[in-house]
Amino acid sequence: QVQLVESGGGLVQPGGSLRLSCAASGTFFGINDMAWYRQAPGKQRELVAVVTSGGTTDYAYSVKGRFSISRDIAKHTLALQMNNLQPEDTAVYYCNAVFVLGAGRRYGYWGQGTQVTVSS
Repeated sequence: QVQLVESGGGLVQPGGSLRLSCAASGTFFGINDMAWYRQAPGKQRELVAVVTSGGTTDYAYSVKGRFSISRDIAKHTLALQMNNLQPEDTAVYYCNAVFVLGAGRRYGYWGQGTQVTVSS
């Protein structure tokens, strides 16, 4: 069984920073892309940032220059450094990863989500 567990959410004032972490555990042969998504109340879940197994990153336009995604391949962890947070960043943030399983299968898993609230 594969599991993703996020941590690091919370309440922060506008202009503040938070760092989210995600740890993968279970039985698998490797991890392909890892990403952070978010879902605000009444809105669809959206991609925030993605990092490939080769280290290539991409960001949603709304967070470019403020957020930074990183991963530790050996430790199977993912992080999202969020700076200059704004109220519109308020959402539940989800970790997503595509795992390489047995017999060449690949399957995406989601974490349980962590709440980020930006408010004065």
